[in-house]
Amino acid sequence: MIIARSLAELPPAPRGTCVALGMFDGVHLGHQHVIRSATLGAAAYGARAVTLTFDPHPLQVVQPERAPRLLQTLPQRLRALAALGCQATVVIPFTPEFARRTGDDFIRELAAAVSPLRMVSVGEGFSFGHRRSGNVAVLEQLGAELGFRTSPVASVGIGGEVVSSSRIREALRSGRLDEVAELLGRPYALAGVVQPGDQLARQWGFPTANVPVAGLELPPAGVYAAHVRCVRDGREFPGVLNLGVRPTVTAGMSAPRLEVHLLGFAGDLYGEEIEVEFAVQLRGEQRFPDLESLRRQIAADVDAARSFLRA
Repeated sequence: MIIARSLAELPPAPRGTCVALGMFDGVHLGHQHVIRSATLGAAAYGARAVTLTFDPHPLQVVQPERAPRLLQTLPQRLRALAALGCQATVVIPFTPEFARRTGDDFIRELAAAVSPLRMVSVGEGFSFGHRRSGNVAVLEQLGAELGFRTSPVASVGIGGEVVSSSRIREALRSGRLDEVAELLGRPYALAGVVQPGDQLARQWGFPTANVPVAGLELPPAGVYAAHVRCVRDGREFPGVLNLGVRPTVTAGMSAPRLEVHLLGFAGDLYGEEIEVEFAVQLRGEQRFPDLESLRRQIAADVDAARSFLRA
């Protein structure tokens, strides 16, 4: 999949372009329907299917106090979009200058950049542009003028409620991983580049890969059985992860950390991106009276993860 950082970077598509427009945080079932609309339209026109998304989240620029924690890192989002069959994704840098652009101006720029623009697919309630000046009605008016079709896609409902990123965040915070997986259409996972840690678990024979989680929505703190995939080469390992502030080791630390021990792996993952899929919570976060008690519990957690994952 082509990844562009501006519309100008897209190569020409003589038979036109169909665009799926949205933030797509989580690329959940509702987002997937919007993107599928664009890919089906592209197939009908013999055109190119493109997803258009934003980074950072628009609220981080226009109302940072209301900005949500994200369900995915940007590389995760791009991989999920690629898996849905689009030929290209444009990641628009959402800057203060871009935030002042009206919805009308943005769509005219889009139509000029990918001419001919065949179709724009959006969620039926999606709005965009300065002060939410763009919506389905604006798209339809511009489509009649500029010659493209608007495809407003109805929301997806599960359990009597609409599938949305905010609903997934709430379920994730509550630890309802089965519900999160149902709304995403795949198991919940976090990804990041492995960074050096304090090596304490390594001294006990349980080396861990430390993955940054700042800015991401997280499930409850605790210990989980997990599946780990190395993004670069696709290798997969069972694992046991700890998510939390490590109260026994670092009293007073407020920012959570994710550390995962890969079962059956020997080597160095520093600088590698890994994706960690949460399988089940084994226990909540605990404070232990001393490091030896913590070491014994880690050994028990590893055994529990092996048993659950049959590893």
